[in-house]
Amino acid sequence: MKYQDIIIQIDNKVFQPVYFLMGEETFYIDKISDYISKNVLSEEEKEFNQTTLYGKDIDVATIISEAKQFPFGSAHRVVIVKEAQDIRSIDQLELYFDNPLPSTILVICYKYKKIDKRKSFGKNLSKKSVLFASKKLYENQIPAWIKGQLKEKNFNIDEKSAHLLSEYLGNDLSKISNELGKLILNIKEGETITAKIIEENIGISKDFNVFELQTAIGKKDILKSNKIIKHFSENPKNHPFVLTLSSLFSYFQKVMIYHSLKDKSKNNAASQLGVNPYFLGQYQLAASNYSMSNLFTIFSYLKEYDLKSKGIQNPSVPENELLRELTFKILH
Repeated sequence: MKYQDIIIQIDNKVFQPVYFLMGEETFYIDKISDYISKNVLSEEEKEFNQTTLYGKDIDVATIISEAKQFPFGSAHRVVIVKEAQDIRSIDQLELYFDNPLPSTILVICYKYKKIDKRKSFGKNLSKKSVLFASKKLYENQIPAWIKGQLKEKNFNIDEKSAHLLSEYLGNDLSKISNELGKLILNIKEGETITAKIIEENIGISKDFNVFELQTAIGKKDILKSNKIIKHFSENPKNHPFVLTLSSLFSYFQKVMIYHSLKDKSKNNAASQLGVNPYFLGQYQLAASNYSMSNLFTIFSYLKEYDLKSKGIQNPSVPENELLRELTFKILH
C-alpha cells in the first residue's frame, strides 16, 4: 500500500491486524508508525493497551506474546516493533501472521533493507499483512519532494532554492524534513522560501555552495570558481571534499548524457537528464564549453582525485589543495 492510502484508512478507523513497514528510506516508516501510535487509541487507552518494543531487546516469542494479549477497556491494542531488522529469525512471525488477533494492531518497522521475497515469509507478506515498501528517492526527485512537503504546510519555495537544499542535504528525507521544520519556524505562513532565507536560517550560503560551483565551472567562470573553492577551503566541515567530488561527477555525467542525445528538445533533454527544464540551460552551456573528449579527461581527473582523497598516490596533500588542483585542471 502507499503511504497516503494507509493514513486515509487510519483516519477512517479502518485498521488492519498487521502492518509490515520495510525499506531503505526510513522517513515514511517512522511517519506511519508514529501516526498509528498517536491516532488509534485515546491517551487513556494507551496506558494499558499500547506498547513499543525494540528489536535488539526482544525475540519473536516476545512479539507474539504481546500481540496475543486482549485489550483492556478498549476495542484495540497497539504493538509497535521498532528496529525489527535486528530481530533474529523474524520469519517465525509467519506463525502469528497466519492467525493474528483481530483486536491487535501489530506494526513491524523493518528499516534500511527489505525482506527476501524469494523465501516463503517474504513471498507471503503482502497476503498476510499491509505491506509498505519504502524506497530511497533518487537525487533528481528530491527538489520536487521538498516543494511538496512545504506545500502541505502552506509554504512555497523557488526552483533554485529547492535544488540548493537538495544539493546540500542529500536524499535523507528525515534530515531534510528536520531542516525544513527549523526553516518554517522563522518565516510567515504562505511566504516563498528563497536562497537568502535559507542562508539566514540554515547557514547554506546562497553564493558559495556546490550548486554554484557546478554552474561556475560549467560556464568556465574561473574567478567565481576560485572564490567558491576558497570559501570551501575555509569551511571544510560544511563542504567535505568527497561530497563535492560526488556532485561534480553527477554534474558532468549529465553533461555527457546531453552530448549523446539525438533529441535535444527542452522537455526530452530535461527528462533524460533528470532535471527541471528550468536548469537545462546550464547543461547546454556546459556542453558547449566541454567536448566529449574534454569530458573523458575530466572523468579521469575525478577518478584520480578520488583516489588521492583516500590516500592513494597522495603525499599528504590536504583536501582543500586537492580541490584547488582538480578545479584548475577541469577549467584549463
